[in-house]
Amino acid sequence: QVQLVETGGGLVQAGGSLKLSCTASGRTVSNYAMGWFRQVPGKEREFVAAISWSGGSTSYADSVKGRFTISKDNTKNTVYLQMNSLKPEDTAVYYCASENRPFRINLTIKSYDYDYWGQGTQVTVSS
Repeated sequence: QVQLVETGGGLVQAGGSLKLSCTASGRTVSNYAMGWFRQVPGKEREFVAAISWSGGSTSYADSVKGRFTISKDNTKNTVYLQMNSLKPEDTAVYYCASENRPFRINLTIKSYDYDYWGQGTQVTVSS
C-alpha cells in the first residue's frame, strides 16, 4: 500500500520561507516522478512543481518559478518543496503526489497522471 505523508506546513508572514516534506512508503521515489499541487477552497487543484524519477528534470508553475525549489532524497524516500519569498496568494493546501508510471520519459504536470496523493498540509501566508 502506497502512502504519502506531507509535513512542514504552517503560518508564515509574506516574504518568509517554508520547507515541505513528503515521505513515501510502498513506492520508491527514485523510480517515479513526484509532484506538488495546491488547492484553495472553491478552486481546482493546480500544479506547483514536479521532479522526474531521475531527479534530472524539474518543472514549475510560472507563479512559483524562481521562488520554489523541488528536490528529493532517495535515501530517505522523501521529496521536498522549498518555498521562499512567500506571498499571500500562495496560501493553500499543498499536496504531494506520485506519478502513475515508473521511469516515465517526459515529466508531466497533469494531475490525472498522478495516482497516489498525500493528505495535504496547510500553508498560510499572512500579509
